[in-house]
Amino acid sequence: MNLAFLVARRYFLTKKKTSFINLIAIISMLGVCIGTMALVVVLSVFNGLEDFNRQLFKTFDADLRIVPASGKNFRVTDSLWTELKKIQGIKHITQVYEENALVQYGDQRTVVTIKAMDDNLQSHPEMDTARIAGSLILQQQQQNFAVLGIGVARMLGLRPEDPLTPLEIWYPRRNANLAAPGLDAFNQANIQPGGIFSIEQTFDDQYVFVPLRFAEDLFETDGKRTALELQLQPGMAVESVQKQVKTALGSTFKVQNPDEQHASLFRAIQIEKLFVFITLTLIVAIASFNIYFSLSMLAIEKKSDVATLLALGAWPGLIRRIFLTEGALVGFSGALVGLLAGIGICWLQQEYGLVKMELVGSLVDAYPVRMQMFDLIGVTVAIIIITLAASWMPAQKAAKQEL
Repeated sequence: MNLAFLVARRYFLTKKKTSFINLIAIISMLGVCIGTMALVVVLSVFNGLEDFNRQLFKTFDADLRIVPASGKNFRVTDSLWTELKKIQGIKHITQVYEENALVQYGDQRTVVTIKAMDDNLQSHPEMDTARIAGSLILQQQQQNFAVLGIGVARMLGLRPEDPLTPLEIWYPRRNANLAAPGLDAFNQANIQPGGIFSIEQTFDDQYVFVPLRFAEDLFETDGKRTALELQLQPGMAVESVQKQVKTALGSTFKVQNPDEQHASLFRAIQIEKLFVFITLTLIVAIASFNIYFSLSMLAIEKKSDVATLLALGAWPGLIRRIFLTEGALVGFSGALVGLLAGIGICWLQQEYGLVKMELVGSLVDAYPVRMQMFDLIGVTVAIIIITLAASWMPAQKAAKQEL
């Protein structure tokens, strides 16, 4: 067995002559344990939040979204359509035109995002789970219908049972003089409310779906689109199809997967996660100062042992490794218990949802968590670095005290 480890283990397990050293060592282990546990739990909560948002957006977003690399809209040419149809794995292509507009119902009005589509929400099959009233069909025979978020419906005081009051949509005409606007400066069209959906407040308070043919005259699209949304065949890898579409369309278009469609949100979550990791790691580092003090006092207590080892032929490097190993045993013991406790808490939360959201209208009952091996490795590496850094100076002093 390694001599340094053998001596360090004896120091670690044997009761010290000065009980205060034992107390400081216990406090060190507890500090590292609690900090490590907090790191595992908090990072897992951020992972759970990412997964929750992905699941939430899956109801609303397409598998892939094609938008122009520059500008707001583009024309869907025959060559573009042909290139997309050649790609294996694409189940459905939806033409989309999005624009902000004023909607009015009775005496109530608000500004919303109109999302015009050329299908009956076929690219959003999961929307059926979000329907809370009416039908999600946008067009039936020659009749057009609007599908509203529940937040928009509430702001307008929408009455689904009233078939006589239409939803009015107003949009500025192209080249209209808005400095002194009149009614002739706006395009206006009426549409019958058909259904109401509820996904999440961001969508519920913002979006109204309408048929594309209804929106073309209202927005004066001139045949242009703001996006193409692709629904893939079941089991197809999004990354593989995305790569094929990028190759086929070139640099003129951006092909966004679900994460890239909300890149700013996921980037914000990652930045928050990084800062929380740094903050908690600094707290663990402060708690690890106790390792420095306990090793410094241990070196003083074991001064005679060090002299004996040197007299027997031990070299300073061996003395240094003994105290480094002692510090590692203190830190790693706390880290191991903290890792196991953090993993246990996360597992209990996943299985039983012990910590509830306790929010009215929350989409999930308990806080979502997901453990990642990368996070566990990162926490372990951080603890190793902190522990060795806290142990280095006392180990150096112990190695030099008899030279």
